[in-house]
Amino acid sequence: MTAHTPAPPPPTTTAVPVLSTRGLTKTYGMTTALAGVDVDLRAGESVAVMGASGSGKTTLLHCLAGIVRPSSGRVLLATSHGPVVISSLSDAERSRLRRERLGFVFQEGLLIPELTAVENVAMALMLQGVGRPAAEHHAAVWLQYLGLAGMEERRIGQLSGGQAQRVAIARAQVTGAEVVFADEPTGALDSDTSREVMQALLHATTGAGRTLVVVTHDETVAAQCSRVLRLRDGRVVGDARS
Repeated sequence: MTAHTPAPPPPTTTAVPVLSTRGLTKTYGMTTALAGVDVDLRAGESVAVMGASGSGKTTLLHCLAGIVRPSSGRVLLATSHGPVVISSLSDAERSRLRRERLGFVFQEGLLIPELTAVENVAMALMLQGVGRPAAEHHAAVWLQYLGLAGMEERRIGQLSGGQAQRVAIARAQVTGAEVVFADEPTGALDSDTSREVMQALLHATTGAGRTLVVVTHDETVAAQCSRVLRLRDGRVVGDARS
Protein backbone atom coordinates (compact mmCIF):
# COMPACT_ATOMS: atom_id res chain seq x y z
CA MET A 1 0.00 0.00 0.00
CA THR A 2 1.37 3.40 -0.99
CA ALA A 3 0.54 6.42 1.11
CA HIS A 4 -0.81 9.43 -0.73
CA THR A 5 0.12 13.04 -0.22
CA PRO A 6 -1.98 15.89 -1.63
CA ALA A 7 -0.89 16.89 -5.12
CA PRO A 8 -4.21 17.51 -6.84
CA PRO A 9 -4.48 17.88 -10.62
CA PRO A 10 -7.18 20.13 -12.09
CA PRO A 11 -10.70 18.80 -11.52
CA THR A 12 -11.83 16.37 -14.20
CA THR A 13 -14.84 14.24 -14.95
CA THR A 14 -14.68 11.09 -17.05
CA ALA A 15 -17.28 9.45 -19.27
CA VAL A 16 -16.86 6.07 -17.55
CA PRO A 17 -18.60 5.91 -14.15
CA VAL A 18 -16.32 5.22 -11.21
CA LEU A 19 -19.29 3.94 -9.20
CA SER A 20 -22.72 2.89 -10.42
CA THR A 21 -25.89 1.07 -9.38
CA ARG A 22 -28.37 -0.90 -11.43
CA GLY A 23 -31.84 -1.84 -10.18
CA LEU A 24 -30.81 -1.27 -6.58
CA THR A 25 -33.36 -2.24 -3.95
CA LYS A 26 -33.18 -2.58 -0.19
CA THR A 27 -35.93 -3.73 2.12
CA TYR A 28 -36.09 -4.04 5.89
CA GLY A 29 -38.98 -6.37 6.69
CA MET A 30 -42.05 -4.71 5.20
CA THR A 31 -40.27 -1.38 4.70
CA THR A 32 -38.80 -0.51 1.29
CA ALA A 33 -35.82 1.81 1.67
CA LEU A 34 -34.69 1.68 -1.98
CA ALA A 35 -37.01 0.82 -4.86
CA GLY A 36 -34.92 0.38 -8.02
CA VAL A 37 -32.17 3.00 -8.14
CA ASP A 38 -29.94 3.49 -11.19
CA VAL A 39 -27.12 5.98 -10.59
CA ASP A 40 -23.79 6.68 -12.28
CA LEU A 41 -21.11 8.63 -10.39
CA ARG A 42 -18.05 9.89 -12.24
CA ALA A 43 -14.57 10.95 -11.20
CA GLY A 44 -14.41 14.64 -10.34
CA GLU A 45 -18.09 14.92 -9.42
CA SER A 46 -19.45 16.19 -6.13
CA VAL A 47 -22.91 14.71 -5.67
CA ALA A 48 -25.33 15.84 -2.97
CA VAL A 49 -28.00 13.28 -2.05
CA MET A 50 -31.09 14.96 -0.64
CA GLY A 51 -34.54 13.95 0.51
CA ALA A 52 -36.84 13.89 3.50
CA SER A 53 -36.15 11.59 6.43
CA GLY A 54 -36.94 8.05 5.32
CA SER A 55 -36.43 8.80 1.63
CA GLY A 56 -33.55 6.30 1.37
CA LYS A 57 -30.58 8.62 1.07
CA THR A 58 -28.50 7.12 3.90
CA THR A 59 -29.39 3.60 2.75
CA LEU A 60 -28.18 4.51 -0.73
CA LEU A 61 -24.90 5.79 0.70
CA HIS A 62 -24.46 2.60 2.74
CA CYS A 63 -25.10 0.41 -0.31
CA LEU A 64 -22.73 2.44 -2.49
CA ALA A 65 -20.03 2.16 0.16
CA GLY A 66 -20.52 -1.56 0.72
CA ILE A 67 -21.59 -1.07 4.33
CA VAL A 68 -24.82 -2.97 3.69
CA ARG A 69 -25.66 -5.43 0.93
CA PRO A 70 -28.71 -4.53 -1.22
CA SER A 71 -31.70 -6.84 -1.42
CA SER A 72 -31.35 -6.91 -5.20
CA GLY A 73 -29.52 -5.08 -7.95
CA ARG A 74 -25.82 -4.34 -8.32
CA VAL A 75 -23.26 -1.80 -7.13
CA LEU A 76 -20.20 -1.62 -9.39
CA LEU A 77 -16.84 0.07 -8.77
CA ALA A 78 -14.55 0.71 -11.73
CA THR A 79 -10.96 -0.50 -11.26
CA SER A 80 -7.92 -0.89 -13.49
CA HIS A 81 -8.74 -4.60 -13.71
CA GLY A 82 -12.36 -4.06 -14.69
CA PRO A 83 -15.53 -3.42 -12.70
CA VAL A 84 -15.90 -4.94 -9.25
CA VAL A 85 -19.43 -5.86 -8.16
CA ILE A 86 -19.33 -4.56 -4.59
CA SER A 87 -22.72 -6.00 -3.77
CA SER A 88 -21.47 -9.56 -4.44
CA LEU A 89 -18.36 -9.37 -2.25
CA SER A 90 -18.10 -11.08 1.11
CA ASP A 91 -18.16 -9.05 4.31
CA ALA A 92 -14.38 -9.34 4.63
CA GLU A 93 -13.83 -8.29 1.01
CA ARG A 94 -16.11 -5.28 1.40
CA SER A 95 -14.31 -4.26 4.60
CA ARG A 96 -10.99 -4.40 2.79
CA LEU A 97 -12.42 -2.39 -0.10
CA ARG A 98 -13.60 0.32 2.29
CA ARG A 99 -10.18 0.50 3.95
CA GLU A 100 -8.24 0.68 0.70
CA ARG A 101 -10.44 2.43 -1.88
CA LEU A 102 -13.08 4.48 -0.07
CA GLY A 103 -13.09 7.33 2.46
CA PHE A 104 -15.68 8.45 5.01
CA VAL A 105 -16.52 11.70 6.79
CA PHE A 106 -19.42 11.63 9.26
CA GLN A 107 -21.36 14.35 11.08
CA GLU A 108 -19.48 13.84 14.35
CA GLY A 109 -16.19 12.90 12.68
CA LEU A 110 -15.92 9.63 14.68
CA LEU A 111 -12.37 10.53 15.61
CA ILE A 112 -10.54 8.90 18.54
CA PRO A 113 -10.38 11.54 21.30
CA GLU A 114 -7.39 9.93 23.06
CA LEU A 115 -5.24 10.33 19.95
CA THR A 116 -3.74 13.49 18.52
CA ALA A 117 -4.81 14.92 15.17
CA VAL A 118 -1.81 13.43 13.37
CA GLU A 119 -2.32 10.05 15.05
CA ASN A 120 -5.99 9.96 14.02
CA VAL A 121 -5.06 10.53 10.38
CA ALA A 122 -2.03 8.22 10.43
CA MET A 123 -4.16 5.39 11.82
CA ALA A 124 -5.84 4.95 8.43
CA LEU A 125 -2.44 4.22 6.86
CA MET A 126 -1.13 2.10 9.73
CA LEU A 127 -4.16 -0.20 9.33
CA GLN A 128 -2.85 -0.82 5.82
CA GLY A 129 0.59 -1.81 7.06
CA VAL A 130 2.38 1.52 6.62
CA GLY A 131 5.01 2.10 9.32
CA ARG A 132 4.25 4.73 11.93
CA PRO A 133 6.96 7.28 10.90
CA ALA A 134 5.86 7.24 7.24
CA ALA A 135 2.17 7.25 8.19
CA GLU A 136 2.58 10.26 10.48
CA HIS A 137 4.64 12.08 7.84
CA HIS A 138 1.89 11.72 5.24
CA ALA A 139 -0.75 12.56 7.84
CA ALA A 140 1.08 15.77 8.75
CA VAL A 141 1.27 16.76 5.08
CA TRP A 142 -2.49 16.34 4.72
CA LEU A 143 -3.18 18.30 7.89
CA GLN A 144 -1.01 21.13 6.61
CA TYR A 145 -2.78 20.97 3.24
CA LEU A 146 -6.09 21.42 5.03
CA GLY A 147 -4.95 24.41 7.07
CA LEU A 148 -4.04 22.64 10.31
CA ALA A 149 -0.28 23.17 10.36
CA GLY A 150 0.89 23.49 13.96
CA MET A 151 -2.09 21.56 15.32
CA GLU A 152 -0.78 18.06 14.62
CA GLU A 153 -0.18 17.22 18.29
CA ARG A 154 -3.49 18.55 19.60
CA ARG A 155 -6.06 16.06 20.80
CA ILE A 156 -9.51 16.23 19.25
CA GLY A 157 -11.00 17.94 22.33
CA GLN A 158 -8.53 20.79 21.83
CA LEU A 159 -9.85 21.53 18.33
CA SER A 160 -12.91 23.44 17.20
CA GLY A 161 -15.71 21.57 15.42
CA GLY A 162 -14.52 22.79 12.03
CA GLN A 163 -10.92 21.84 12.76
CA ALA A 164 -11.98 18.37 13.88
CA GLN A 165 -13.89 17.88 10.63
CA ARG A 166 -10.76 18.84 8.69
CA VAL A 167 -8.93 16.08 10.58
CA ALA A 168 -11.69 13.69 9.48
CA ILE A 169 -11.28 14.86 5.88
CA ALA A 170 -7.53 14.28 6.08
CA ARG A 171 -8.13 10.78 7.44
CA ALA A 172 -10.54 10.04 4.58
CA GLN A 173 -8.05 11.16 1.94
CA VAL A 174 -4.62 10.12 3.24
CA THR A 175 -5.00 6.63 1.74
CA GLY A 176 -5.82 8.04 -1.69
CA ALA A 177 -9.51 7.08 -1.57
CA GLU A 178 -11.10 7.35 -5.02
CA VAL A 179 -14.58 7.96 -3.61
CA VAL A 180 -15.32 9.81 -0.38
CA PHE A 181 -18.71 9.49 1.33
CA ALA A 182 -19.80 12.25 3.69
CA ASP A 183 -22.95 11.78 5.82
CA GLU A 184 -24.19 15.18 7.05
CA PRO A 185 -20.55 16.35 7.43
CA THR A 186 -21.58 19.89 8.41
CA GLY A 187 -24.74 19.08 10.38
CA ALA A 188 -23.21 20.03 13.74
CA LEU A 189 -21.50 23.22 12.51
CA ASP A 190 -22.58 26.84 12.25
CA SER A 191 -23.13 28.30 8.78
CA ASP A 192 -19.72 29.96 8.40
CA THR A 193 -17.82 26.91 9.60
CA SER A 194 -20.03 24.69 7.44
CA ARG A 195 -19.04 26.67 4.37
CA GLU A 196 -15.34 26.46 5.24
CA VAL A 197 -15.49 22.70 5.86
CA MET A 198 -17.32 22.09 2.58
CA GLN A 199 -14.72 24.10 0.69
CA ALA A 200 -11.97 22.04 2.33
CA LEU A 201 -13.80 18.80 1.54
CA LEU A 202 -14.34 19.75 -2.10
CA HIS A 203 -10.75 20.92 -2.49
CA ALA A 204 -9.40 17.63 -1.10
CA THR A 205 -11.66 15.41 -3.22
CA THR A 206 -13.02 16.80 -6.47
CA GLY A 207 -10.09 19.22 -6.58
CA ALA A 208 -7.93 16.11 -7.03
CA GLY A 209 -10.25 14.53 -9.60
CA ARG A 210 -11.86 12.22 -7.04
CA THR A 211 -15.54 11.66 -6.36
CA LEU A 212 -17.50 13.05 -3.41
CA VAL A 213 -20.94 11.83 -2.31
CA VAL A 214 -22.62 13.97 0.36
CA VAL A 215 -25.84 13.11 2.16
CA THR A 216 -27.30 16.36 3.44
CA HIS A 217 -30.51 18.17 4.42
CA ASP A 218 -28.84 21.53 3.83
CA GLU A 219 -29.63 23.26 0.53
CA THR A 220 -26.61 25.53 1.05
CA VAL A 221 -24.32 22.49 1.20
CA ALA A 222 -26.01 20.95 -1.84
CA ALA A 223 -25.56 24.18 -3.81
CA GLN A 224 -21.79 23.83 -3.47
CA CYS A 225 -21.87 20.43 -5.20
CA SER A 226 -21.79 19.92 -8.95
CA ARG A 227 -24.82 17.63 -8.93
CA VAL A 228 -27.88 17.05 -6.74
CA LEU A 229 -29.78 13.76 -6.52
CA ARG A 230 -33.19 13.94 -4.85
CA LEU A 231 -34.82 10.85 -3.41
CA ARG A 232 -38.41 10.20 -2.43
CA ASP A 233 -39.74 6.87 -1.19
CA GLY A 234 -36.58 5.07 -2.23
CA ARG A 235 -36.56 6.38 -5.81
CA VAL A 236 -34.54 9.07 -7.59
CA VAL A 237 -37.00 11.83 -8.44
CA GLY A 238 -34.50 14.50 -9.43
CA ASP A 239 -30.99 14.62 -10.88
CA ALA A 240 -29.76 18.15 -11.55
CA ARG A 241 -26.30 19.45 -12.39
CA SER A 242 -25.04 22.84 -11.33
